[in-house]
Amino acid sequence: MTFSIAARDGDAWGVAVASKFLAVGSVVPRVVPGVVAVATQAMARVAYLDELERALAGGADAADALAAATAADDGREDRQVGVVGATGAATFTGATCLHWAGGVSGSDDTSAYAIQGNILTGPEVVEAMESAWRAHAGAPLDVRLLAVLLAGDAAGGDSRGRQSAALLVRAPGAGYDAGGVLADLRVDDHPDAPLELSRLHGLSTLYFGTAEEVLPLAGELREEVGRLLAEAGHDGPVEEALEAWAGEVNLENRLSRNGIDTRVLDALRTGLP
Repeated sequence: MTFSIAARDGDAWGVAVASKFLAVGSVVPRVVPGVVAVATQAMARVAYLDELERALAGGADAADALAAATAADDGREDRQVGVVGATGAATFTGATCLHWAGGVSGSDDTSAYAIQGNILTGPEVVEAMESAWRAHAGAPLDVRLLAVLLAGDAAGGDSRGRQSAALLVRAPGAGYDAGGVLADLRVDDHPDAPLELSRLHGLSTLYFGTAEEVLPLAGELREEVGRLLAEAGHDGPVEEALEAWAGEVNLENRLSRNGIDTRVLDALRTGLP
């Protein structure tokens, strides 16, 4: 009923998942940076999340921990689970998991992934996801995982259709107030859930990201920004007016003492989504 990827890249860890299933993000993922990223699905055994976290926190290898967890589960042949640890990655698909079902995993010195899916249109879904993982090497993990999920969806995804999707990525110092959450997004019930998740991710990076490309507030640009802020109801010195407007529209994370972030400028020019 589901296709997913659990992965780590550098110090970022995450899971992306989509399914013809209500609120898949409430069941499938577990992410603990430095320890584990898990996706449990098919006839999902939620207890795998705790079991695998404990095993990997205790120093177990991902493959060994997954083998032990599934061996102790009488219902394993109907299940599917992928796990990534500090050492290694592994995926398991039970013999009676709903067709088409399968997965792949891999790791190198800096990253690891476990990709799996069931009730898929065919193996091309997993193949497309693995190709997207490789093609997006070097991108931030949230961007990389979303690309993998969209590739699986474009290749056919869940053979029953679309309903929900989720993206959970954590990294030290990331996200709002440096709280360690790079992305925590769920689409619980939507006819085109993966694309809706992508839309929400765009908003998340806008609102919770920090200044990237900053332009000096000088000359014609300063005059334009001042005029736009006045039209938005914020008169006065440009820097003060910009700070007041950004606080009003929740873009204060993107303020810079060196000028104006290009995404803030675009929002000021065109309006927020």
